[in-house]
Amino acid sequence: MPQLKDIHPELTGSSTSSTTFGRSMESKSQIADATPSKFVGEALNIYRLEPIAPADDPAWANKPGHGVVVVAARTAGDARIVAAERELDFMEIDVAPADDVSTRTASAFRDEKLYTVVEVEHGRCDLVRGVVEGDIRMDVIKPLCM
Repeated sequence: MPQLKDIHPELTGSSTSSTTFGRSMESKSQIADATPSKFVGEALNIYRLEPIAPADDPAWANKPGHGVVVVAARTAGDARIVAAERELDFMEIDVAPADDVSTRTASAFRDEKLYTVVEVEHGRCDLVRGVVEGDIRMDVIKPLCM
């Protein structure tokens, strides 16, 4: 087997690639998007997330609704993420997810058949990214009954 050659001076002697968690532009963007905006001045829009599926839709059994929620976010897709981030995640309690490493993707807010996103205001610079109005329930994760 040929000997690996270190080509990056920062990593001399480690025989690893220069790819490091949190250093890439994509990682930095994901980390920044996952945290609420801490500064005023970022142009945000106000979105209203409204349930559109009928109350007897079977999808509500797995994804409890929260009613109408208003958020400040960058885009309509970001509005869904902002609302879903306020829900309780499995990592915050003693349960495990079924299909993913987080229960965030299972949120009703991220399902376009259950919730629609309506832009209410555009380009506001006096807001902080997050939920502006509405109650997000904490009982979205049900304990396993045995």
